[in-house]
Formats: sequence, structure tokens, C-alpha cells
Amino acid sequence: MAHFLSRRTVLRGSLLGAGALAVPAALAGCGDSDSKSADGTNKSVTFGSNYSDEVPKKAFADTLAKFDSEKGFTTKVNTVDHNSFQENITRYLQGNPDDAYNWFAGFRMRYFAAQGLAQPIDDVWESIGANYSDAFKKASTGDDGKMYFVPFYNYPWALFYRKSVWQAKGYQVPKTIDELRTLGAKMKSDGLTPIGFADKDGWPAMGTFDQLNMRLNGYDFHINLMAHKESWTSPKVKAVFDLWKGLLPLHQEGANGRTWQEAAQDLGAKKSGMYLLGSFVAQQFKGADLDDLDFFGFPEVDSTIGTGAVEAPIDGFMISKKAKNAAGAKEVLKYLGTAEAQNTYLKSDPSDVGANSKTDSSGYNALQKKAATFIGEAKQISQFLDRDANPTFASTVMIPALQKFIGDPNDIDGLLKSIESQAKSIYTG
Repeated sequence: MAHFLSRRTVLRGSLLGAGALAVPAALAGCGDSDSKSADGTNKSVTFGSNYSDEVPKKAFADTLAKFDSEKGFTTKVNTVDHNSFQENITRYLQGNPDDAYNWFAGFRMRYFAAQGLAQPIDDVWESIGANYSDAFKKASTGDDGKMYFVPFYNYPWALFYRKSVWQAKGYQVPKTIDELRTLGAKMKSDGLTPIGFADKDGWPAMGTFDQLNMRLNGYDFHINLMAHKESWTSPKVKAVFDLWKGLLPLHQEGANGRTWQEAAQDLGAKKSGMYLLGSFVAQQFKGADLDDLDFFGFPEVDSTIGTGAVEAPIDGFMISKKAKNAAGAKEVLKYLGTAEAQNTYLKSDPSDVGANSKTDSSGYNALQKKAATFIGEAKQISQFLDRDANPTFASTVMIPALQKFIGDPNDIDGLLKSIESQAKSIYTG
């Protein structure tokens, strides 16, 4: 998800039916959009935002402030902490939502479009479409063929490390899973935790599963598994968990009690040698420490499959079906779809890559430039387990299942039988 926590935090319980959760007052909308210009145009727009971490919150505020100044709008942002936003978004959109809101591309976007909780924005795409690739356009299209989403940025998942530590120890980037094991053993002997690990919030471990499954079984199998066109009791899935079990001794212990930010801080403190996460990990680094951060793609597991699949989730914006000022919200989204807006945002958040093809990459730091190349060279791009799969399945089944596995990896067969049984109920229900 949820980049910072919001990018990967799943809809824990939000899709379990009406009445399952009460909507917090903070997630009830900013109020009516009622400020009009002299020509009668309503230029007051409200946003529901999960950009609650310091860096993205400021970056988004800077972006909207520039739009307001140039276009005479007043945008009001209703910022809610990551978990609350995801956990309550269905009820929020059914109730009294803001005009527009931050959300995710792919299945997550299509779900709310199909539920009638989002407005089509084909007219917005008439303005911005020429500057987006076919891949971004596809990720923004609903099942009905209409456009519902404006991509803002994306970011890769990879193994991050501190260059100074690796140079001092003479470590080399592993090309294969065997080389990763060898490197991990060397890091242990040097007093480092080889791979930082955190899953207190439920979603980070999904990224590890995605990497292992795509490397071992390929992109197509992974996507089909997410759609439940493959069984979780397949020997191929069992092989993923067997592989993961063998790698767990290289991972930081106590992951179920640690947040991703805490694991990132351990990487920053040079206690961990590597950390598998999205590039939003860079939000925890500044100055010389940020310059010291580097990454590499998850190594090869099967030479016949290779490393062409990359996880690079897309974040962006949608308009609520119940928006009080849909016309004004569309004007804001047209702006957010421009290179200018994304350039402004990326000045304050150095962990992402702009989605607009004309985004000024000359202003990217070394990490962003590498991320752009890394994503651009990918043969296939996944969105992340909690976006590629049914959201109810991701939140109510996979979160507890992966946390159970991390806590006790010794009953893989029983775990997969339980996952498959619940998947059948959810995907056919």
C-alpha cells in the first residue's frame, strides 16, 4: 500500500458490510463546497487525504497551495491517519464524503467504481491523457471502460541498503537467491541483522510474498493467484512459503511487533544490512543519509523466470460519487495530472517517481533516477497484494495468515488450506 503506511495499509474490515465500522468524525468530510467566483464557478473543493505522515502531507499541501494561488481556488484537505482512512473508506464514501480523495490504481480503483462510489472522469483524461502511458491509462480504467483515476506517482519495491556500510564491509549486490543467503550469513557474522523486517501494520509482509512468488512462479501465476484463478493449496504456493521459511532466519526477529518506520530507523542506524520495502522508505532519511541510500531488485530464484517482474504501485486521486462540487474537483484533478503539479510534489517528497511522462526528472535525486529506470525497464509491473487481490480477502485473510506464518512457520499446509477455504468463500460469494 499502502507508500508510507497509507499506500499499503489494507481495508481492514472496511468491506465487511454496512454497519461493520463507525466512521470517525475526522473521516466524515470537510463540509460543503460553497465558495463561488464572480462568474458563478464554485472554486471551493474538499479532499479526503491519507497523506498524514509529515513528508507527504507537506508535499501535498505545497502542491494544492500552488494550484489555489494560480487558479483562485480554495482546497480544504481533510487529513486522516492512514489506518483510519483505509479502515473506514467504504462507509465514508457511502456517507458524506469530500469531493475528491487519495486512493490506489488497479483493482482497488475498479472496486469502488463498480460499487458506484466514484465518478467517471473521462473529461479529465481528455486534458491529461496524452502525457500518460498506456499502462497508466489501463490502471485508471474501470470495468465499464470509463476513467476513474488520475495517477500521481508510483514507486518500486526493492531491497534498500546503505552504501557506506556495504563499501566498508565489501558486500556485493546478490544476483541470485543463493548469493542472497551467502550475503546474509556474512552480515550475521559481522553483527548485522541481514534483512530488516516489520509487519505490525499487516501489509509489509505482503511485499515479501509478492517478490518470492513472482520470482519463483512468474508474474502471470502471481496475478492469477491474486484473482483466485489458481489455488492457494497449489504446490507452487507451498514452494513459496517453504522458500520464505528458509529465509526467515535472515530476517529481523519480532516483526509482528514492529512498524515499518521502526525497521527503517534500524537500517538508518546501520543495524540492518538490507530492508525490503517500497522506496517510500526514503522518507525516513535526510541529507547525507539519504544520499547514502541505494537499492537493488529482488534477486533471481529461477533462471527460467528471471527478474523482469517489478512491484511498482500507483497512487493518485478519485472523485466521490456524492461530491458536492464535482466540476471543481475535476479542475483540481486536471491540475494534479500535470507534470507541473507532480514536479511540485516531488520537490518535497523525494521517494517517488512522477506518473506524467513529462515530469522533470532532472530534479530527481539519485534514488529517484534509479527508481525511474528500474520501473521503466520492468517487463511486468504488479500493484501489490492488497491492490491486486480482492480487498476483503487481502484484509481479513492474508493479514492474519501472514502474521501467523511469521510467528510460527511450521504448519504451511494447514495455513494454505485455511487461506484457500476462505478465498473460495470470498471470491465466489
